[in-house]
Amino acid sequence: MAYGTPRLRDDVEAYYTDIRRGRPPTPEQLADLVRRYVAIGGLSPLAERTEAQCAELQRALHQRAPGAFEVVLGLKHAAPTIEAAVDEIAARGITRIVALVLAPHHSTMSVGQYLGRACAAAATHGIVVHGIDSWHLEPAYLDFLAAGVRDQLLALPAGSKVLFTAHSLPARILDLDDPYPQQLRATAEAVARRVGLGHWSQWGLAWQSAGRTPEPWLGPDILTVIDELAASEGARGLVVCAAGFVSDHLEVLYDLDIEARQRAEARGLAFARTPCVNADPHVLAALADRVIDESTR
Repeated sequence: MAYGTPRLRDDVEAYYTDIRRGRPPTPEQLADLVRRYVAIGGLSPLAERTEAQCAELQRALHQRAPGAFEVVLGLKHAAPTIEAAVDEIAARGITRIVALVLAPHHSTMSVGQYLGRACAAAATHGIVVHGIDSWHLEPAYLDFLAAGVRDQLLALPAGSKVLFTAHSLPARILDLDDPYPQQLRATAEAVARRVGLGHWSQWGLAWQSAGRTPEPWLGPDILTVIDELAASEGARGLVVCAAGFVSDHLEVLYDLDIEARQRAEARGLAFARTPCVNADPHVLAALADRVIDESTR
């Protein structure tokens, strides 16, 4: 399962309305979203990236267990929806699902909602669902991030800092003892150990892409952290590792590659971003192993 994205410009308003739980965006909000899509080339490549991930996962599963698994895609905010995907599975007589969300860190407001929707849809058909709650410490994923951090640090001035980021969520998740912030920290600590970064002096955490709602969201925001880093003594560069995202899409290609880069460079900081997982065969192979293990529980 994955977030979804509009495939055509004409789909943007309906997509935005779905994200806003049925409340259409104002003309200004819609124009701003379209502007950001235009800035990254017209639309997000997320649909193609997600489909490539599914294809690579299918390939890895077939290598390990020929004919035993079939990958079916369900999306949160676009077609095919999670419910439509489950209906398709049921119509073909399949009775068990391993539910994998293309997001490493668990939150009740993100991965929890995906799994909840899949389970609710499956229950109407009597299908058993085995859910993978998180994979934020999957070694292949950590190795991929660590390699990206090492490569980017080599290209930046000595003393550059690494910031690990993920999509912000409403701060009320903290009252629910939600594991999301702790899991991001655990990912960052594991990658920092692999790279040999000192605690806080060489790396930190930041949140990005907060929703435009009145309630407080998790912080500090990456733009605030950039300002603070630029004002500190000896700051020369910044590497952003978007650990919470596994595909190139709007929140990476615009919020980081354009907005955060412009903020950093305007304040005299060199800027770099590590690659996203996309369809990396090593990470998808590790997820295939997770799927197989979960299917035997």
